[in-house]
Amino acid sequence: GSPCCGTIIRGAAKPISHAFPNEHIPIFMKRLLLAILLLWTGPLAAQLYHPGEVLRYRVSYKAKMFPNTEVGTVEVTTTETTCDGKKYYLVKGVGRTLPTYRWFYNMEDIYQVWIDPVTLRSEYFQSDIREGDYTFESRFDYVWQDSVVRTRWRSRQRPFAEKEMPLTPESMDAISLFFNMRTAEADDFSKDKPEYLRMVLQDTVRNIRYRFLGREVKKIRNMGKFRTLKFDCQLGTTEGYSFTDGTVFYIWITDDENKIPVYIESPVRVGSINGYISGYKNLKYPVTSLVK
Repeated sequence: GSPCCGTIIRGAAKPISHAFPNEHIPIFMKRLLLAILLLWTGPLAAQLYHPGEVLRYRVSYKAKMFPNTEVGTVEVTTTETTCDGKKYYLVKGVGRTLPTYRWFYNMEDIYQVWIDPVTLRSEYFQSDIREGDYTFESRFDYVWQDSVVRTRWRSRQRPFAEKEMPLTPESMDAISLFFNMRTAEADDFSKDKPEYLRMVLQDTVRNIRYRFLGREVKKIRNMGKFRTLKFDCQLGTTEGYSFTDGTVFYIWITDDENKIPVYIESPVRVGSINGYISGYKNLKYPVTSLVK
């Protein structure tokens, strides 16, 4: 395993039940983390790995019986760290249910990735997931000189499974994907033209299809109005480029140099689940997309 990934320290687990206002919310919380963490890395990402940056989001469920009920939070932070004598950018994403709902469904998903500040490639990735009484953890070691990624994972304290998979320049973990769209120039997007990214999971590589839908002024609760770039995204099946399961979600990112996601929406059978930015600090560039 990597010299950087260690055991994540948490508080004591509390007994909980599995009831929840909508069964899609835990799935969306994970999807929101992926979406928020979906836009980061690639050879142009140096400007976006900014130590000290903090992005905070709130997650809400909206339907007739649940008018815009807030249920969770997501936070993404970037810091500098040293591991085994080498410096890294450490990006950490954490998704949690709000205390009000933890007695219904206690979720805490933690994702971390160590980025080489010179090559700007992921070197190590770690996830530690607790959702109800379900636990899952994974570790990825990227061996770029051999073009392979070595993964280890387990659920519910079972023995670790391991796999080695081919690595391409387009292969990224969930957090690193976050920086990818953040570094693209808006003028480079072709409206409605599908583009593809590849996300490394523990035992497979999933394709993500996304399309630029155009510019839009988006009003964000308690934050104001932002000029944004709107995308739709869809996660492919494990079979490759099949996008038939309907898991479409929409992302609005600021139309400025920061390109931070400010709103994510996922339609479900009844209503919709949304994530919106609730705070940010230490961004590298002025938020010129904010409409006065």
